[in-house]
Amino acid sequence: MPCNQFGAQEPGTEAEIQEFVRTKYDVSFPMFAKIEVNGPATCELYQYLKESKPGDIAWNFTKFLVDGDGNVVERFEPKVTPEEIEPKIRELLGA
Repeated sequence: MPCNQFGAQEPGTEAEIQEFVRTKYDVSFPMFAKIEVNGPATCELYQYLKESKPGDIAWNFTKFLVDGDGNVVERFEPKVTPEEIEPKIRELLGA
């Protein structure tokens, strides 16, 4: 989900962003539309995530762990690595 609210890293249109990631990173999968994650135009997904685990998103790579029923279990700030989250994912999966 491209967003230009973090260091103006996604200033282009959706088409320009798609072309950039296709040529630079060989992305071939469909991408979500450009969104806002903070402020009055926050998209519905981030409204829900932030209602469940309050606070504005300070930087990209903020992560949310969501269970199979759509409940937000935990929020992780950008410096938390996926490897650090893995035990919580395994616990949630019962693995």
